[in-house]
Amino acid sequence: MKTHMVKLGALLAAVALALPAVAHSEENGQFIPVLSYRTGPFAPNGIPWANGIVDYFELINQRDGGINGVKIIYEECETGYATDRGVECYERLKNKGPTGAAFVNPLSTGITFALTEKAPVDKIPLITAGFGRSESKDGSVFTWNFPLIGTYWTAADVAVQHIAKELGGPDKLKGRKIILLYHDSPFGKEPILVLEALAKKYGFQLTLIPVANPGVEQKSQWLQIRQLRPDYVVMWGWGVMNPTAIQEAANVNFPREKMIGFWFAGAEPDVIPAGTQAIGYKALMLQHGAGRARVHDDLDKYVYGRGLGKSNPTDSSGVLFNRGMVGAMLGVEGIRTAMAKFGNKPLTGEEVRWGIEHLTLDEERLKELGFDGMISPIKITCSDHEGTHTSRVQQWDGKQWKVISDWYTADETLLKPMLKDAAGRYAKEKGITPRDCGKES
Repeated sequence: MKTHMVKLGALLAAVALALPAVAHSEENGQFIPVLSYRTGPFAPNGIPWANGIVDYFELINQRDGGINGVKIIYEECETGYATDRGVECYERLKNKGPTGAAFVNPLSTGITFALTEKAPVDKIPLITAGFGRSESKDGSVFTWNFPLIGTYWTAADVAVQHIAKELGGPDKLKGRKIILLYHDSPFGKEPILVLEALAKKYGFQLTLIPVANPGVEQKSQWLQIRQLRPDYVVMWGWGVMNPTAIQEAANVNFPREKMIGFWFAGAEPDVIPAGTQAIGYKALMLQHGAGRARVHDDLDKYVYGRGLGKSNPTDSSGVLFNRGMVGAMLGVEGIRTAMAKFGNKPLTGEEVRWGIEHLTLDEERLKELGFDGMISPIKITCSDHEGTHTSRVQQWDGKQWKVISDWYTADETLLKPMLKDAAGRYAKEKGITPRDCGKES
């Protein structure tokens, strides 16, 4: 008994010593919730995306001791890619940590739509790199939304630019047939306005074909496509919808070279299940693709070398892992920018929002971060919460993605007035008075 008491006393003493350290760490940490989906039909895409996020946060803690010495505290919450569960996760985590959530990355356009009205009330910025509401690029109306490095409208315009290039120029679009095969959800419908405007501008025939969630039943859609004999199919899918579409295209002998997926239909889980039927399939890139950059060497050394990674090291350079890492990096750099104004301490969501809105990453800074070559320079302002409007095209060769185009820049002369109109309608509907970005500092 005495021995047990001694051991118990030693244990309690150790716990007592340990508790203040943990509390101190949490009191001085920057809390970031991670909304993820590692279960359900979208898990093959959600898992590598989430792994890229948390492994990058771990890298910042292990290599740098945190952001300017402030450790990142993160907690994952499983959404199953369901909007209601995503909102529950947001509500459960938004006030955690010493200053609440620094920002939220919903990893879902549906969840983003649901949180867009909550974020201004809670004063928590939403980072939606490559997804979310396209018109939220207008920061004068959408103060708390940041669709960094690419909106769906940018993607739609670039897809048509690439089709035009393959045909021999924009004038060759006239009379052509283009089908939009889209996930029947808010994110799947996002490109429709832009594609309709482009069809009117260039004279091509646009046909819209929806696919019900999750996208495993597409036989009727592809029979319709076979009958229509389009020149191209632009695919706006996510998760299991994408490999299913590629397999159904093969079944009706539609050439995969004439399919262009947008950037959430252009990762390894979208093509590998289709096997050789996916050879030739093309997809847009959200700037980055698969492959390694210098930041991956740091991951190997500081995270995987210490047995701390969520991802298998051999899977840490795929498209979606890299996307998660890029999104996490943008958030971390937004916090770092805010610390230059508010100090090296845990910041509130309102302070972090200021930092994201003043985020500038030029080529030199991207190189310092180890992300050179993965994304182009970005500059966020009050009026532009996207920051860069470029994309490229890649093609699957059966083993890997290969970049087949130079950089395209979205046509701002077309998109800017459309975005302004859409943002203005939202402001009127919600009773929002747009900020005067000329007076913001």
